[in-house]
Amino acid sequence: MLKKIVLSMILSMGSIAAFAQSYGMAGCGLGSVVFGDQKGFIQIAAATTNGTFGTQTFGITSGTSNCVEGEGDVSYFIETNRPALKNDIAKGHGETLTSLAQLYKCGSTESFYSALKTNYSSIFSTNNSAEIQSKIEVLRSSCGA
Repeated sequence: MLKKIVLSMILSMGSIAAFAQSYGMAGCGLGSVVFGDQKGFIQIAAATTNGTFGTQTFGITSGTSNCVEGEGDVSYFIETNRPALKNDIAKGHGETLTSLAQLYKCGSTESFYSALKTNYSSIFSTNNSAEIQSKIEVLRSSCGA
């Protein structure tokens, strides 16, 4: 029963995403549709929802759940998911990092994740998304794309 409810929610995200365009620090996904861009601890609930149901990766892949394509490239992804990406790079794993690797069409994600984690301080020595992307691009060769 729960699977049917979740599936119907995911399938309906396409129409919801057309209307819901803002999200908070948790990034896009079901959590952004349910909780929007509310500030504070509610973003933990949004991130938990995204992680529990795997809707962020699905949304990025399908263009639903507020994960609509902006410029259709990595720079847009980094800009819109920077807090979650920063957290995942610090851990060396996570849904947002998996999505980044998919955008880069990485063949070897573990070496890419490791290189990003090792260079975390350098990558996030700035809040400028273009500079962050530039630093990640240097490490892209480690992903075997």
